[in-house]
Amino acid sequence: MAAAETLSTAPFSLDSYHVSEELGFILPEPLTELPPYYQPWMDIALRVPELVHSHELRSHINRMPLLSTNILQKHRELRLAHLALSAMTMGYVWQEGENGTVEILPCNLAVPFWEVSQRLGVPPILTHSDGVLANWRKKDPEGPFDMENLELLVRLPGGDSVRGFFMVTLLVELAAAPALRNIPNVINGVKCGDTAAVARALEDISQSLQDMTDIFKLMQVYVEPPVFYGIMRIYLSGWKDNPSMPKGLVYEGVQTEAMEYSGGSAAQSSLLHCFDELLGVKHGEKSGAFLTSMRNYMPPAHKQLIQDISLQPSLRGFVQQQASERLNQAFHLCVTRILSLRSYHINVVSRFITVPAARARQLRKQGLDLEGEMISRAPTALEERGTGGSGIMTFLKDVRDQTKDALLPETSKEMNLPLTVLTDDTQQSVDDIT
Repeated sequence: MAAAETLSTAPFSLDSYHVSEELGFILPEPLTELPPYYQPWMDIALRVPELVHSHELRSHINRMPLLSTNILQKHRELRLAHLALSAMTMGYVWQEGENGTVEILPCNLAVPFWEVSQRLGVPPILTHSDGVLANWRKKDPEGPFDMENLELLVRLPGGDSVRGFFMVTLLVELAAAPALRNIPNVINGVKCGDTAAVARALEDISQSLQDMTDIFKLMQVYVEPPVFYGIMRIYLSGWKDNPSMPKGLVYEGVQTEAMEYSGGSAAQSSLLHCFDELLGVKHGEKSGAFLTSMRNYMPPAHKQLIQDISLQPSLRGFVQQQASERLNQAFHLCVTRILSLRSYHINVVSRFITVPAARARQLRKQGLDLEGEMISRAPTALEERGTGGSGIMTFLKDVRDQTKDALLPETSKEMNLPLTVLTDDTQQSVDDIT
């Protein structure tokens, strides 16, 4: 009872959730080097694209020494180790494509990867927190946090598009930082009945959501769809709900039974989970179960934040009880901007997955020589699925439509929502090849 009372009466704060005031969920100042003992890991991890291209990554990893993880003590050391080990793992599994996968990850990689994962509380596979949140450095430490001044620590195959994909996603996370800072203002304002404070915080959150969508649009500037679909995507894929690896993956030296883990997914970002819980967005049984499962791929403190937001007094109920037009409009704007973000995500998935997949099917159907077509290298088993294992378009549309249900009935009747899923040129592209 005491814990419940503390939860309901104490001011809500982000202090215990590993959330940076300036960077949100992004890991501040990631390390670029591990202690010298781990140089054999870094020597290989920094060459993953090159070694995959030459088909030598597996042989290099097979000769790698089995290193103890005991020297790793600091959180940032563990995060860099997890990033390096996960990049090696994705390259090892997918080096020869969907028809040349392995069933066993060798113990000299599997055992330390498992141990580091256990200490961090995340699975032994590449996650959003690896590839995005902990995989960056500034070229000029005193320079701005922008595309020109950012570089990846560890890369996967895909050249400049890999950098673009992870860096744009990183900047979307950065744009969300002001919204995260305002979540306690909303919760505490609801608790003490301060309508004006809640409205102000929601207005700041809605602006941050707009900024996230605007930055997300850089994806089509910095990432080439054929490269994403034909080269990058397989290295983000996991061994759960993946027909290319129906038995999962045995982590040698950890346990004899195969394990299954989902690949990296936007659903592993804690951002929209937090906003959904704050705004009272409820997801259906199937989509909700997938989203909940993705929380197991987040750093535990971030997962706990989402859970604790869900236990706070209902913001939606508070808005409905207040006779405040400003509060109503601020709440409505937040929901509509999440809708816009999710609609644009559907647009991006269409450009980067649906259209290339349709093109690849068309070429196969016509029996054309596919050697010159980059998209032909993509795994056919993933044509209709996301890297996290979900049926991608159906899932995204369901989540978008469920978000719409969070709108207040009287407000949503007054305003027509611009919920265009695809731009005209993207829709035309789909129509032309399906």
